[in-house]
Amino acid sequence: MRTRTRVIGGVLAAALFTQLSACGTLLYPDRRGQIEGRIDPAVAVLDAIGLLFYVIPGLIAFGIDFATGAIYLPEGEYSVAPERLQEAVGEDGQIDTARLKAIIEADTGRSLPLDDPRLIRHQGSLEQLAAYGLRPAA
Repeated sequence: MRTRTRVIGGVLAAALFTQLSACGTLLYPDRRGQIEGRIDPAVAVLDAIGLLFYVIPGLIAFGIDFATGAIYLPEGEYSVAPERLQEAVGEDGQIDTARLKAIIEADTGRSLPLDDPRLIRHQGSLEQLAAYGLRPAA
C-alpha cells in the first residue's frame, strides 16, 4: 500500500513538473507580448509533450503560449537607454510624442504608432510614484 502511494505521488509530481516546464510563458517571460514570428521549436516540442500525455493541459499550454506570444522566437533585442528617452520629456514634464517616436525609430529601427487615436494614455500621480519609491524629476 505504501509503495503504491509513492508511485502515484511520483507520477503526479512528474505530471505537474512537465506541465510547468512545458509552458513557454514560464520559461521565457521576456517574450510575452509578441504577435508574430518564427515558432520556437523547443517550446513547441515541450507543449507537444504535454499534449501527448495530458490532452487538456497540453492544449492549455499551447493556447497560453500562442495568446501571450511566448512561443515565438524573438527577432532581436530592441532597447532604448533611459537617458535617451529623457530627451522626449519637456521642461513641464509632458512627453513630446513626435520626439519620442523619432528616438525609438532611430534606436530600434521600428516605427511605433504613437499618434494613433486609439492609443490609451495613463496619467500618473505623485502618490503612484511614491508607492514605487520614485521621485518626480521633471
